Amino acid sequence: AMKGATETVLARCKSAMNDDGSIGELQDKSIEGQALSLAEEGYRVLAFAFGEVDGEATEIEKIDNLAFAGLVGFIDPLRSEVKDAVRESIDAGVKVIMITGDHPSTAAAIARELEIIEEGEKIVTGKELENTGDYEGEEFTKLCLSSTVFARVSPVQKLHIVEALKREKHFVAVTGDGVNDAPALQRANIGVAMGSGTDVAKDAGSIIITDDNFASIVSGIEEGRFAFANVRKVIYLLISTGAAELLLFVLAVLFNVPLPLLAVQILWLNLVTNGIQDVALAFEKGEPGVMKRPPRKTEQGIFDRLMIGETLFSGISMGLIAFVAWMLLLAAEMEDVYARNQLLLLFVLMQNVHVFNCRSESESAFKVPVWRNYILVFGVVAAHGLHLIAMNTSLFQNLLGVSPVSFSQWLILLACAAPLLIVMELFKLFQRRNA
Repeated sequence: AMKGATETVLARCKSAMNDDGSIGELQDKSIEGQALSLAEEGYRVLAFAFGEVDGEATEIEKIDNLAFAGLVGFIDPLRSEVKDAVRESIDAGVKVIMITGDHPSTAAAIARELEIIEEGEKIVTGKELENTGDYEGEEFTKLCLSSTVFARVSPVQKLHIVEALKREKHFVAVTGDGVNDAPALQRANIGVAMGSGTDVAKDAGSIIITDDNFASIVSGIEEGRFAFANVRKVIYLLISTGAAELLLFVLAVLFNVPLPLLAVQILWLNLVTNGIQDVALAFEKGEPGVMKRPPRKTEQGIFDRLMIGETLFSGISMGLIAFVAWMLLLAAEMEDVYARNQLLLLFVLMQNVHVFNCRSESESAFKVPVWRNYILVFGVVAAHGLHLIAMNTSLFQNLLGVSPVSFSQWLILLACAAPLLIVMELFKLFQRRNA
């Protein structure tokens, strides 16, 4: 007995089995038409044949006298959520490609249902890929880039398609569950094996999807973008506040005035008050619309043009505010220890304000809802409250060189820190208009 693709099985047949079990004439055109009709409805079609062969003629190339038995069509219905997941992937700038060993008509029917292709778009077959001759040549690469659906493709050709896409600087993720998918899974930038797949596929893949659901991959892309954005936000907060401290000291040296802060006060700012806030900022929920943005380039690091610009701009703004305040405090002939106490409080307030700037690199801080990160609100209150407690506790007063301030002084310092929010709002507005 033999089973396989319709065209492959028919090539080995010279007769066909009738409905009553007798052997009759092979009507190959009619059979091919029925197979094509099933394929166009999304069915995977297998043809079956049987016959007697000589003991020596066991190689498939030597068998050509079988009797065609019939066709079997089977279909794996698409999950209801897959179509939406594919659309979301495309909106996110992810090119979804189907590579299958099925008949081109079957592949086209499924691809149209998923809206990967439109009516009349080209389906590339394994035969066309083979006819290019050189799997590393320009013609093969162009053919791979010309379509999103590949049918009647062998495992080796699937591997070459992945390699061609990588040569064109695409970041390729491959899904698969069978032994024949293993080479492509291993060669891809990310191999995504199905949980119900073979052990070979799981070993070759870098990720295993336990629920066999394409929507889980899309959710993973979204969570990855959320995580990367939060890493950027935390780094933005830490580097910008550090840059402000550095600028403050550079200006103090240049203007030959007393050092604005003590070493222990700088440690307090970086490790305690700002440390609490950056941990809380990491819990920021994802921004809406993140899956409407194109993927970042693989060579793009965290410090891109936007990151450098916003870090420098906010750092310089905080540094200048702090230096002007320091000069005014010295001009008022305030003792250095009391002036440092107020400057340290000003820095804590600027950190408290600036962390809300860092919640989004593009969206206004006034439009980011509080419920997206209640932990951050608690962290800001905790950081500021801890500093107020330190100012009123003898142990920390001696350790940090701090002392209590009046409510009116606290309000004045808050008013000095608040403009930082407006400054960064103007920066974001400028960025949005020039995006």
